[in-house]
Amino acid sequence: MAAPGACLASRSPPAFLAGGFLAARPAAVSPIPSRSGTDGWMGILGSQEPSSASSKKRPPLRRGKISPQLPVPEHIPRPSYVGSNRPQELSSVRQIHSAEGIAGMRAACKLAARALDFAGTLIKPSVTTNEIDREVHNMIIEAGAYPSQLGYGGFPKSICTSLNECVCHGVPDSTQLQTGDIMNVDVNVFLNGYHGGASRTFVCGEVDDSIRHFLKAAEECLEKGITVCRDGVNYKKIGKKISKLAYFYGYYVVDRFVGHGIGPIWHSEPLILHHANDNSGRMVEGQTFTIEPILTMEKAETVTWEDGWTTVTADGSWAAQFKHTVHMWQDYRSQAEELIDEICDESSVPGEWLVRRVCGSLEFCVWHTGI
Repeated sequence: MAAPGACLASRSPPAFLAGGFLAARPAAVSPIPSRSGTDGWMGILGSQEPSSASSKKRPPLRRGKISPQLPVPEHIPRPSYVGSNRPQELSSVRQIHSAEGIAGMRAACKLAARALDFAGTLIKPSVTTNEIDREVHNMIIEAGAYPSQLGYGGFPKSICTSLNECVCHGVPDSTQLQTGDIMNVDVNVFLNGYHGGASRTFVCGEVDDSIRHFLKAAEECLEKGITVCRDGVNYKKIGKKISKLAYFYGYYVVDRFVGHGIGPIWHSEPLILHHANDNSGRMVEGQTFTIEPILTMEKAETVTWEDGWTTVTADGSWAAQFKHTVHMWQDYRSQAEELIDEICDESSVPGEWLVRRVCGSLEFCVWHTGI
């Protein structure tokens, strides 16, 4: 998660991963604004000169009332960090999986995908982010899993809901959604000893074409980052591909938060930078990590509220994030048909696209946990 979803890029004492959830304490912190009274993805890109005018019409984000932490049945296993208010240090372990581990990761990621899809059905005008959190929480525990965000470093909720100018780690509260809002939902689950995660930015009601253009570009940046993944390839090529495409469309990549290794340990090496960088390190067969770029409509600094989690753009420009979990898998041709059957249904992307992804790049496989 940029922690309870993504991960901060620096190595100072960790806070919460973004798109991941680990990372360093924010460099800039702003007071939480005064409390207010209330709490997709699309087709072909249009103009390459998007406007953020519609986002400027929206009032600034305000913190709402946070409801008490939801309970988890005692029989559901907890991650080791539950019960501590301090986030875990980033593990140096490179999580490379056996056949058993692969099965565990696939099950966790499939549950995260289902929970994310379910969250998307709840996004409607007047619904609060608290209500969405509660419903997704109940779905996860009914499946016998633990919501990874809940209790991580003291995070009080089971998912992250990052609204409009919120870059990541938005805390569900009494804020009511309104027509024209966009919101990233970041879902992570701990199932049978494995973490799986996914996030997507949804629209609430109707939005104008400039917003749709922005969201499609943000999702395309994720997909382009995935396409470079091969056994032996430098991790830095992911950031190069993402930043180049974002620049082409006139948007900006947030460099404070990164992807990360994932498995039995929620946040570990390698760190996946989404901006152009010169970091060394190469992908290896069998490992799993997240790719979770965050784009902003305008070039803006980010600040974190005093709650230690909610990170927003300093100028109020809007942000969008999409995240998948990637599994580096050599020679899986014999299992490609099985994977396509599992991933595809009437509501997902065209089967031909997945066949190209699964069968055309034989060095790696992606769990489409964002579908």
